Amino acid sequence: MTAKIVTTGELELWTEALGDPAHPPLLLIMGANTSALGWPDELIALLVSGGRFVLRYDHRDTGRSSQRDFQQHPYSVADLASDAVAVLDGHGLERAHLLGLSLGGSIGQILAIEHRERLRTLTVMMTAALDVDFAGNIGRALRGEPSPDGLPTPDPRVLQALARRGEPGRDREAELEWRVEEWRLLSGGGLPFIESEFRRWEEKAIAHAGTHQQPTAHALAAPFPVERGAELRTITTPTLVIQAPHDPLNPPPHGRHLAELIPGARLVELPGMGHALPSAVHRPLAELILEHTR
Repeated sequence: MTAKIVTTGELELWTEALGDPAHPPLLLIMGANTSALGWPDELIALLVSGGRFVLRYDHRDTGRSSQRDFQQHPYSVADLASDAVAVLDGHGLERAHLLGLSLGGSIGQILAIEHRERLRTLTVMMTAALDVDFAGNIGRALRGEPSPDGLPTPDPRVLQALARRGEPGRDREAELEWRVEEWRLLSGGGLPFIESEFRRWEEKAIAHAGTHQQPTAHALAAPFPVERGAELRTITTPTLVIQAPHDPLNPPPHGRHLAELIPGARLVELPGMGHALPSAVHRPLAELILEHTR
């Protein structure tokens, strides 16, 4: 594995390359307020052993990438998508396969619209289509109101828990316990929850970042314009949409809705999956990704 700092404008992005550079490159884009360590090493090992050159990186304001006061340096989700392009540039890659989770799935959709020449394939999971007002649906869910598009809103209990991210006063042990419970909620109950593995992954994430304070800045990023969601129908990148049946943030049929918008997209539902990556889904997930990127 090789760590590298990629510079874009005034920002430094921590990146890591794993596997043989001669193999097809696969860029992993994590969800909101989560560093590259959100991708479990065990899952990455399966992708590398399957013949992929894997890149993961810390979003700005997470992990070891640049962290700045948001009010002084505001940005948008589109800017986060530009960071992904900078990572490809920084590693000298003209094109790569892309795997995006949650916010990373939104970024993947943006890249397939605005930078399609950089993508070999696109795989997205646990995400909503760009024509869904996810930011607005957070408020609607908390008020008990339906979404105007008829799709389900996020689980308000999970939203209330996520709103407590970054609360001051937690020591490292209390923060670890909080993060594990957060993952328990996000997992959705479709599979047995193994507390020890999520604790181990979060311990690594804290060590990587050098602080137990959770990032929260991405919640302030300006969303991608909902009106541009219609451009999903122009995507030409071969796309796989993985639907998580127990996802409390983007529950079914969000995956089907997205797959129906993208021409030729394939929809696969992974049994038991919620909004998390427990070890039970690593092998079937890796097999899906390797098949799609073959």
